[in-house]
Amino acid sequence: MRILVAEDERDMNRLICQALERSGCGVDACYDGAEALDYLDGAEYDCVILDIMMPKKDGREVLRTVRDRGSAVPVILLTALDSVQDRIAGLDLGADDYLVKPFDMDELLARVRAVTRKYGTQKTSVCTVGDLTVDTASRTVQRAGKSISLSAKEYAILSYLIRHKGAVISRTQLEDHIWNYDYTGGSNVVDVYIAYLRKKIDSGFDTKLIHTVRGAGWVLREEP
Repeated sequence: MRILVAEDERDMNRLICQALERSGCGVDACYDGAEALDYLDGAEYDCVILDIMMPKKDGREVLRTVRDRGSAVPVILLTALDSVQDRIAGLDLGADDYLVKPFDMDELLARVRAVTRKYGTQKTSVCTVGDLTVDTASRTVQRAGKSISLSAKEYAILSYLIRHKGAVISRTQLEDHIWNYDYTGGSNVVDVYIAYLRKKIDSGFDTKLIHTVRGAGWVLREEP
């Protein structure tokens, strides 16, 4: 997943980004509401983590603008405002979830998984293709009952492919959703990680699941 973190407290922003990156997400960070809208204009995100109290434009104003534009991107509001009325106001503006500071980072990650699952095509945490199973809640991968250990980037690519199983995924799509805004592309890094995945997922099995579609990208499916 590619996630935007809009939080003006730099230490908090850094900690959130580090936790998301460790979980395999591509993350962009910004520190005020105007910058958040610029990022949202320039890229497609799977989730936005949005602080309410920010300079230039506060989180509520950013959220209102996002929804007025017709975007349904999942938004989690972060705030120190913990009254019931504050939570109602945020949810009524179109927030998908609301987390009060201080919070546990594992809880934030769980809420990110929940809101992205809710609005994605996959409604459960378990995705399968043939005898390959990916559980996005526990971040476990198995093929034919055997556990497979993946790096954060390998897992992120596989989870994206399996959430779009049967569809051809281009290099640009993987770059946009797995890497952050600073990534400029132009190298073979995607090919390298696909090769790593093939070795771990398909090596030793007669049925190959990761297929190259020449000139278009890659697809995860049972059939060649």
